[in-house]
Amino acid sequence: MTDISLHRGIAPHRIGAMILRYWYLLLSSWPRLLELLYWPALQVITWGFIQYYIAENASFFARAGGTLIGAVILWDILFRGQLGFSISFLEEMWARNLGNLMMSPLKPIEFLLSLMVMSLIRLAIGVIPMTLIALLLFHFNVYALGLPLIAFFCNLIFTSWSVGIFVSGLVLRNGLGAESIVWTLMFAVMPLACIYYPVSVLPVWLQYAAWALPPTYVFEGMRALLIENTFRIDLMLQALAINAVLLAASFWAFLALLRSARRHGSLLSGGE
Repeated sequence: MTDISLHRGIAPHRIGAMILRYWYLLLSSWPRLLELLYWPALQVITWGFIQYYIAENASFFARAGGTLIGAVILWDILFRGQLGFSISFLEEMWARNLGNLMMSPLKPIEFLLSLMVMSLIRLAIGVIPMTLIALLLFHFNVYALGLPLIAFFCNLIFTSWSVGIFVSGLVLRNGLGAESIVWTLMFAVMPLACIYYPVSVLPVWLQYAAWALPPTYVFEGMRALLIENTFRIDLMLQALAINAVLLAASFWAFLALLRSARRHGSLLSGGE
């Protein structure tokens, strides 16, 4: 009876063990750490100088100072959140260790929760220096957004997890031949998320698709805050509702794809 009870519910020690495993993997490779710092810093520096140029030549962007840098930082949260989740998952695929994990007492939900925590750790390593560079070089303090920043961050990280869980399930079922989806799917969402321009720029028929994506509400909310000094809580609540549906659907899809992978022997073959 005692042995059975040990396997019921979510076990924090198993989640902690997986997080520790990924943390050691991260620390063991300086290129991994460098990659987390290099690209966010490069993005904010490049777009920061572009915004300087635009601000000097267009009255609108002079009034809407920070919209480009703010968009870059929020986009990086979305992209890095998904990538941080998926990279930890892919490391198990590359090491052919997924079959071992799935035969252990580790539950799929515990596995996913550990990947979520690891995505936050990876995100912090890349984004915090990025925000400091934006503050020092371009005098844009993203933390001055206050409570709205928390709403922006939560909605973006929930979306990134939804995408990360779904694409991980696809790779789990279809093997490493589907690995490219991990790197490209978020970029397919990018035009509809309206990161650097308002939804009104899109054709009317495409606006419906844009409003079906939670990031669209976040970036519209950011522009309203920076340009109009108005926090659109209605946009954040709508994004949160859509994110709840997406997260539930992604969990269901992952578990369904995991069952399918077990039936077809994908776990033991390393996903090939």
